Amino acid sequence: MQAEFVPAEVIDDEIGDDGIATERRRAGNSPLGSSGPKWLLPESVRLLDGVGPAVDLGSFRGRLLVLTLGVSAVVERTGLTVSVWGSPDLIAWADKPLISLKQRQYCGVYSVLLNLAHRPEIRFLRVEWNMIRMGKGERIAQFGFQVFAEESGARVSTSACA
Repeated sequence: MQAEFVPAEVIDDEIGDDGIATERRRAGNSPLGSSGPKWLLPESVRLLDGVGPAVDLGSFRGRLLVLTLGVSAVVERTGLTVSVWGSPDLIAWADKPLISLKQRQYCGVYSVLLNLAHRPEIRFLRVEWNMIRMGKGERIAQFGFQVFAEESGARVSTSACA
């Protein structure tokens, strides 16, 4: 089975002081319908390390989640590392991430499981990302990417189980 990368809706084309470049995309639009994923970081092109907004888990709280990183644009010889952090109250964030995704250097769709069943106190998630340049030259790290969470098994059709 091949994963499909579905971009969000483009809402502007500018470079801001926050390092978000080229395209900003509307948060909250689910590519898989109304029961689809919760966007932790909508698709955009980023030039700097950063931290995304805190996102309320709502009904995803205390569940087994599939976190998906979709990388749509990469500059040669650069690396992207993404981590997901949790908080019960938007004030206290842990000393270490709930999960760190392996460094990525290529476009693709990458998924990992995040089990929050034993962490029911976690109500908010946020994404942090770091970019590195490898080798010599004046290369600027730049990645187009998005991160979303969905409940494990959300893509399983009932007809597929029959």
